[in-house]
Amino acid sequence: MANVLDLRRRIRSVKNTRQITKAMKMVSAAKLRRAQEHALQARPYAQMLASVLNSVVRRSDLYNEEIGEITHPLLMEREEKNVLVIVIAGDKGFAGGFNANIGKAAQRFIAARRAMGQNIDLEPIGKKAIALYKKSIPMAVYEHKVELYDNDLARHIEDIRHRAAPVEIAAEHPAMLIKADISEVAELTDSIIARYGREEIDSVYIVYNEFKSVISQRVVVEKLLPIRKLGSHETTVMEEMTEEQKEATAKAARESGVPVTLPGDAASEQEARKFQAAKVDYIFEESPDRIFRFLMPRYVTTQIYHALLESIAAEHAARMTATDAATKNAGELIDQLSLTMNRVRQAAITKEIIEIVSGAAAL
Repeated sequence: MANVLDLRRRIRSVKNTRQITKAMKMVSAAKLRRAQEHALQARPYAQMLASVLNSVVRRSDLYNEEIGEITHPLLMEREEKNVLVIVIAGDKGFAGGFNANIGKAAQRFIAARRAMGQNIDLEPIGKKAIALYKKSIPMAVYEHKVELYDNDLARHIEDIRHRAAPVEIAAEHPAMLIKADISEVAELTDSIIARYGREEIDSVYIVYNEFKSVISQRVVVEKLLPIRKLGSHETTVMEEMTEEQKEATAKAARESGVPVTLPGDAASEQEARKFQAAKVDYIFEESPDRIFRFLMPRYVTTQIYHALLESIAAEHAARMTATDAATKNAGELIDQLSLTMNRVRQAAITKEIIEIVSGAAAL
């Protein structure tokens, strides 16, 4: 059995750990409040952009009456042979099962697609997502080919893909979660659209933690390309929050002063629907076809950026809940160790008294 000195050292160590976890909880709560604001501010833009695109579609010549479809590359569907999966996890640990749940959901989706005979390209976003696949899945190999013609006056540059495995990592994005810069997301979107246009990939899916509020989160797999309907999300729910997790997260949020539910954006939704349904002959400076083709990549960028913001908010919420639980567990452990120390000290005092009394009686 440990002596009093060892127990005091252990109690001191646990108290230091409790101070650290308590500070981490407050930091995560502050970051969560900012992340909630950013996610909420991005929603009206995404809703209005989808409404603008739907409004432009009706005034453009993109609709082919013979085939009954909109003739745009990002809307054209084909057989899925090569699938790109974007996995958004966290940048740091100590977030409970946040990163593990996203990894499991992505793995189940990949296994299902491999069973269908499809090739998978992965693009992990975040250090934890990269760590999930870095050792087990190889990087894609590209050959940078340059051809000169017209007496070396012109050149043709092409990156040729050499697939060596059915599942490969096409690119890694370790720093995208740090600043959440939309320009970096736009570069990623341009790369995805270029590969989709030259039929290197046939569909694009994104795995992330969908964040509606602190108590309304779920891990989903969302289909990004091809776009079937503007403004709608084709998602498959892979992991829901349990009631215990909702209660623990809500309690931690209330103690930290974080709103449990986000204010509704009914006003922006009504404005978007009003614009979309308005039967007004708008005058465009450019042709509707050109506007539509220019805004479609921006629409895809907005979808990825919104998923990025929601994933960041969900990560902070998970870390706030995990550190809150760790702080409470540390407090309980301190109480248990204090009780044990008091018992050991009391036993030592009782033993000394017995020895003194016994010695006095012997005299």
